[in-house]
Amino acid sequence: MPILNLNEERNTYLCTMKLFPNTVRGVVQAIDEIFNQNRYADKVIEKTLKSNPKWGARDRAFVAETIYEMVRWWRLINEVSPSKDLYHLFGTYWLLQGNKLPDWREFNGLDAYKIKTKYEKVKDIRALKQSIPDWLDQMGAALLGDKWDEEIDTLNQQASVVIRVNTLKISREELMNRLAQDGIETYSPKGYKDALVLAKRQNIFKNQAFKDGLFEVQDASSQLVAAALEVEPGMRVIDACAGAGGKSLHLAALMENKGRILSMDVEGWKLQNTKLRARRNGVSIIEPRVIEGSKTIKRLNESADRVLLDVPCSGLGVLKRNPDTKWKLSPESIEKVQKMQQEILQNYASMVKPEGLLVYATCSILPSENQLQVEKFLSSEKGKDFELMEDQKVLAHESGFDGFYIAKLKRKAK
Repeated sequence: MPILNLNEERNTYLCTMKLFPNTVRGVVQAIDEIFNQNRYADKVIEKTLKSNPKWGARDRAFVAETIYEMVRWWRLINEVSPSKDLYHLFGTYWLLQGNKLPDWREFNGLDAYKIKTKYEKVKDIRALKQSIPDWLDQMGAALLGDKWDEEIDTLNQQASVVIRVNTLKISREELMNRLAQDGIETYSPKGYKDALVLAKRQNIFKNQAFKDGLFEVQDASSQLVAAALEVEPGMRVIDACAGAGGKSLHLAALMENKGRILSMDVEGWKLQNTKLRARRNGVSIIEPRVIEGSKTIKRLNESADRVLLDVPCSGLGVLKRNPDTKWKLSPESIEKVQKMQQEILQNYASMVKPEGLLVYATCSILPSENQLQVEKFLSSEKGKDFELMEDQKVLAHESGFDGFYIAKLKRKAK
């Protein structure tokens, strides 16, 4: 069995892979960009694949997954590698999975027995074994207690590919059958009425059903957010931190494309993507609007039946799919984002009509970004008009999907 926390199917696939100089070079160059030039892993992978159009599907999958897994296990790999040479680091990663290395000069000095011996010495130190910064291990243990061990173990596993059925165009069963005709097997997870999980990871964006707007890629936990707003056709809804509009699209489907959704963000370029996605999804009720300052919010005072605050956060609940997050975060950056979260709650809650609903959501597992923020808001002057209806603390090891927090607040009648 491999030492690293990789699923069996994937490890079998990688063990049968023969290493080729050009693909290994692609991985090594990408790792250099991510860690030595401080670039985002997803952007680097996208660029790497675009720069090598002659690679086949198998090579592309190998490169993308190896980069992500090396990023995920970066601290552990560095701890047991004999040097910081990038080829040595790749070779160490490969050996840690129980694979054999080819006789290349780049791998001279790598000894599988020595690497395994080093691993045995550090495997009982959680921060090293789980390949996370010490401060994160301490923070996670302090805030999550006994649940931290299992949670960080789960967050180090590869994420499933989950799609959300666009019910404006097709039913879940119909989409499941259509994808099956294309050789794509899926299953419907219990408790997520619009979700399908792919039985096997693959690039689903090339499928015609995606181009036809029949589904969006969206984790099952993320799909709980729009559902929490209890929207109905004809309502006026504000998605105040909309980003690229994934949750706005889900809301539009739940509203049967009737009513009005203001998709707002401080970053105008993100909203451009919302327009394109809405067109593909057959959605006409979304109106993108840039938040240019406090005046934008004041003009919308008490104007919405529902307001969604899917606030910026640490992203610790989605480490499965964004493993480089843990190397970019710091206690200071988390403190900074917590301040921003409270400011958004304080300033944006006024857009909810009396007796309307406000949903506060994060893709974090830290109570300091979640229920503690809601408690702080409710005890403040601006929060006294609201009451907490319910909240969901979704942990990855309990749900099998991303870690999320969703709080539903109701504004009191005047």
